[in-house]
Amino acid sequence: MFKQDLIDLSLEELQEFCLLNELPKFRATQIWRWVYCFGLSSFDDMNNIAKSTRNFLNQISLVSRPEVSEVQESKDGTIKWLIKLKDNSEVETVFIPQADRGTVCLSSQVGCTLNCTFCHTGTQALVRNLTSSEILGQLMLVMDHLDDWPSGKNTRKVTNVVMMGMGEPLLNYNEVSKAIKIMMSDDGISLSRRRITLSTSGIVPMIEKTGKDLGVNLAISLHAVNDELRDRLVPINKKYNLENLIDACQNYPILSNSRRITWEYVMLRDVNDTREDAKNLIKLIKGIPSKINLIPFNPWPGSLFQTSTQKNIDIFAKVIMDAGFASPIRKPRGQDIYAACGQLKSETQKVRKSQINKLVPIHSL
Repeated sequence: MFKQDLIDLSLEELQEFCLLNELPKFRATQIWRWVYCFGLSSFDDMNNIAKSTRNFLNQISLVSRPEVSEVQESKDGTIKWLIKLKDNSEVETVFIPQADRGTVCLSSQVGCTLNCTFCHTGTQALVRNLTSSEILGQLMLVMDHLDDWPSGKNTRKVTNVVMMGMGEPLLNYNEVSKAIKIMMSDDGISLSRRRITLSTSGIVPMIEKTGKDLGVNLAISLHAVNDELRDRLVPINKKYNLENLIDACQNYPILSNSRRITWEYVMLRDVNDTREDAKNLIKLIKGIPSKINLIPFNPWPGSLFQTSTQKNIDIFAKVIMDAGFASPIRKPRGQDIYAACGQLKSETQKVRKSQINKLVPIHSL
C-alpha cells in the first residue's frame, strides 16, 4: 500500500492531505509542528493526537529520513554523510562547526551537469534532481545526529544552511525553493532567510526570481574575471556570460549594505591568481554591495589544478581589501575526508530515465 511521505508536502498540501483523508484541517498544523519543531518521525510519539488517529496516520503516511551509507569526521570537527536515496543514488552532506555558527552544506542534485573543471562533483554526470523531501531530509538527518531538536532553541547547533553541495540549485529551482520555504517556516525549523545562502554558477534567468521568491543570500561561483577564462573554468558562462551575470546581480532584489552578494573565487595557481586579476575583479563588481570569498583550491584525485601559493593569495586579498571590500580567505575545512569546497562526489552511476521517473514522482493532491 502506498504511503504518502509527509516531508514531501508544504503546509498547504498537508492540510489538503488531511481533508482528503477526512481529518480536520488543524491536524495538519499539529503534525507539522511535531515534524519540524521537534523532529519526530514516528506518529506514536505525537501525544496530543488521539491514538486512533495516530494509528490511521501510520496506515496512510510516513515521515521519512534518508539512509546513511557512511559517516566521516574530520580532525577539524567537520562531519560528512554519504546518503543513500530510494533509487540507490547517493549524495553528500556536510556539517561545518565554527566558534560562532554551525553550517550545513546541502546537495540539490545527484551529480551535476555544469562540468566546472576545478570541481570534483563536475566529474560526475548528472543523474537526477533531488526532491524537496530529499533536500530537507539531509538537514533533518544532521539535526538528528547533533541532537539539535527542538528547532527553535537558543542553543541550536545548526545556525546556517548553504546550498553549496552537489549540483546547481537553480537548475532544480522548484524543489529547492519548496525545501527552503519549509526551512524558513516560523512554525517549523524557523531559519532566518539571512541565515540561508544559495550558491549558483550563474543561471541568470533564475537569479531575480530567487531574490523575489525567497530573499535568501546569494553567492556567485565566479572564479574568473574575463569570459575567455570563465568559459573554460565554468562552462555555463558560454550561455550566460559575465555581462549577463553582473547585470542580474546588480538587480538582485534584496541588495543593501547589510545584504551583500558573496563572490566565490577559487585560487588556482598560475591560472587566475595575479595582482591584475584582483584589480579586474574589483572593476567587474564595482557598485554592487559585495563580499569576496577567496578559496584556496582543495585538491582531489585526478584534478589538473594546484592551489595558489600563500604569497599570491595574500597579495590578491590585500588588493581587494585596499579597495574597500571584505575579502576573507576561506580556511579549508574537512580536507582530509574530501568534504571541503569543490571536493564532494558520490559514486552513483547513471540510471535509466525510466527508473528515475518511477522513483521521483511529481505528487499532486
